[in-house]
Amino acid sequence: MNSDTPVREDFDHYLVPTYAPAAFIPVRGEGSTVFDQSGKSYIDFAGGIAVNALGHANPELQEALMQQAGKLWHMGNGYTNEPVLALAKQLVEATFAEKVFFCNSGAEANEAALKLARKYALEQSGAEKNEIIAFTSAFHGRTLFTVSAGGQPKYSQDFAPLPGGIHHVAYNDLDAVRAVISERTCAVIVEPIQGEGGVIPATTEFLQGLRALCDEYNALLIFDEVQTGVGRTGSLYAYMNYGVEPDVLSTAKALGGGFPIGAILTKDRYATALSVGSHGTTYGGNPLATAVAGKAFSIIRQPAFLSGVVSRHQFLVDTLQQLNRELAVFRDIRGAGLLIGCELNETYAGQAKQISQMAVEEGVLTLIAGPDVVRFAPALNISADELENGCQRFRAALTRYVQK
Repeated sequence: MNSDTPVREDFDHYLVPTYAPAAFIPVRGEGSTVFDQSGKSYIDFAGGIAVNALGHANPELQEALMQQAGKLWHMGNGYTNEPVLALAKQLVEATFAEKVFFCNSGAEANEAALKLARKYALEQSGAEKNEIIAFTSAFHGRTLFTVSAGGQPKYSQDFAPLPGGIHHVAYNDLDAVRAVISERTCAVIVEPIQGEGGVIPATTEFLQGLRALCDEYNALLIFDEVQTGVGRTGSLYAYMNYGVEPDVLSTAKALGGGFPIGAILTKDRYATALSVGSHGTTYGGNPLATAVAGKAFSIIRQPAFLSGVVSRHQFLVDTLQQLNRELAVFRDIRGAGLLIGCELNETYAGQAKQISQMAVEEGVLTLIAGPDVVRFAPALNISADELENGCQRFRAALTRYVQK
């Protein structure tokens, strides 16, 4: 490397210390394999935190981006554009939705969903209908509103005073919801699978019960599908696995295949609450982002592609279960599609980060979901060779870990 090549120490010198990135710098990716500055390869089981749904440097996404880059980059929301209209049409055709609002991230999508819920309730029922029910261990983003709705005080307590009117109750506990829901409730926001909270799937009875309670109390049911959406669970959106239709759904991460984009999906009757001037974003619906997302979504929505996610899930879970029979590290392996969490047993509790770091040493990238869960969220099209190679590398890391 020459003297102008950035090094890891530059992060500590120049960037706000919000993150603690790995010691190596990835410089190139192909499919689900990433290479660092020294040429070392890593099998990517993290997927950019469930973002890189089609892997790295996907040729079809590259082509969509380059074609749009030669046409129109940005105009602002005083104008519409062809890629955003085409993507909105796809989303409406493929889901429960009748209207779409585009933004740039999952946090912004959840912010828009919560603002919509309060404004709709204000217009329909008056100012007193403003309370929101959310769940402990939930994660909805890092804006002040969404971090307040998230049920993890470690992310919000340093930024008080926080927005009020938000009640947190236990996940998968309908009785807890019944105890706090009232005519003052304007919305319930829930992840069909809690991602950052430990990869914990909702039960069908829980989500169906929330739907019934929201109908009874005239509250909007918001599904946060930022992490579970766009093929991640083996269905296009996780709500399709439960037979429960939300009123508003937030989507981001995999939607852009690596290009930043977010959106909310909703029905006509609720969309009217966000009238002209009531909400907005400079970059939302940007032609570059929506061109890439349109191509990614058109690939992922195909039935054959989604069935491939299911088969990859089975291979990964079977392999992890076999590994656990040999090493006895996990007390539970759970999730759906290619969002899988392995919860450590008592012997190794609190050591997910250390295991993830040892996996890096063996050349495989994983995630954590709290201190006790190792999380996998690879590309939805990860090749059979990369999947097997990554599992072998993870096996080596876990074997080393239990023997140290």
